[in-house]
Amino acid sequence: MAPEPLSRQQTEEALAGLTGWTTDGESISRTYSFAKHLPAAAMVVHVAAIQEELNHHSEMRLGYGELSVTVNTHSVGGKVTDKDVQLARRIEEIAPGHGAS
Repeated sequence: MAPEPLSRQQTEEALAGLTGWTTDGESISRTYSFAKHLPAAAMVVHVAAIQEELNHHSEMRLGYGELSVTVNTHSVGGKVTDKDVQLARRIEEIAPGHGAS
């Protein structure tokens, strides 16, 4: 069964417990800051492993001391679903271990 897109209100409610995550109605995103580049790069690898486990992938942009993550579900026309929120929660769980803020 394909996931159902969340309404903008449902998305905002789901993100209420995820500090720093925002929505534009079509995706959810967050930018993490790091003291140095290597911890940011290590988090990219960790996020990629979670994405493989969930079989749900995001767009990531790695900069010096910064990692931006943007997620939506392509199979429902690029809308936000519970799968996206689940991935965001998993990313939030690992972020402190990489020194992300």
